[in-house]
Amino acid sequence: MRVRDLMTREVVTVSPETPVRDAGALLVARGFTMLPVVDERDDLVGVVTEADVLRDRLPVDPRALVHGEPPRRRPTPCRTVGEAMSGPAVSASPGTDVADLARLMLDHAARSACVVDGKRLVGVVTRRDLLRAISRDDHAVAAEVRRRLCVYADARRWAVSVVDGRATITDELDDERDRHVAAVLAAAVPGVVEVRFAEPRHAGRR
Repeated sequence: MRVRDLMTREVVTVSPETPVRDAGALLVARGFTMLPVVDERDDLVGVVTEADVLRDRLPVDPRALVHGEPPRRRPTPCRTVGEAMSGPAVSASPGTDVADLARLMLDHAARSACVVDGKRLVGVVTRRDLLRAISRDDHAVAAEVRRRLCVYADARRWAVSVVDGRATITDELDDERDRHVAAVLAAAVPGVVEVRFAEPRHAGRR
């Protein structure tokens, strides 16, 4: 399975000129932890995270001054996203293997990753997207595997079953070359963790 198979294509973004407060409000309203920052060409120039928005924006509680504590100096908070943004912890291309991206996200403790085609932002993948892919109902996964195989060849040729994400395919024509194509098509379906082939019913009567 490739990143393009599960990425979110309609991405909410901000520009470097967006006020940091507006970016923070958007993070809260949408329940995001990160927003991609793009320029006028939709090229990815950075990301703004919850930590970026929070940095230096919370003032010291003024009640501390009542007890004679001297006020602590703190840096002036950033006004625009361009001043506050950071580099993406993890990014990938649409053709990246999902297993490789998942490993990178776990290694960097990243909850989301930007998907870029060259420099242009084309999507986002979150941990929830990865979990959704591996948690799909077996019946739904089998139906999609069957649909993809039927586009390739006669629907009556294939039998498909899926248990715990493991797809078992029976090819009534038992064509080794087509098995390779079928394996590739099935493995690209979100939720498939393994592809196996069963002997066709007529195999023992040869």
